[in-house]
Amino acid sequence: MPELRTIVEDFTHRLSSLIETQVIERARAAVSAALGNGTTVGNGRRGRPPKALQLALGSGLRIRRKAPKQLCPVPGCKNPAAPVFGMVCAKHKDISKAKIKQFRELRRARKLKTKQRGGSARARASA
Repeated sequence: MPELRTIVEDFTHRLSSLIETQVIERARAAVSAALGNGTTVGNGRRGRPPKALQLALGSGLRIRRKAPKQLCPVPGCKNPAAPVFGMVCAKHKDISKAKIKQFRELRRARKLKTKQRGGSARARASA
């Protein structure tokens, strides 16, 4: 019985030391990849690691979603608004700021009414 015990203990020590060296090796690779000290990452490329590798390394970075397109506030206009024109479309860039403010307030009021009624205008129109 003592022979079996020494064999099992020897095996567990070897196994634990092997696992420990692999863990240390992986940790070193992850740290060197994160610091970008000239080592290659992933598929042999230099520089910033791909997002999948960043997530696997646990960098904690979140993928940013794009904001929804903001449309021109002028009633009936479906063109996208641009910051260059004061958040209206190119077609309506010459409208006064006071008028644009009125359009936005009108749109907000309509949106509040539809929320209070319990549904969107599209849902009611299709029913």
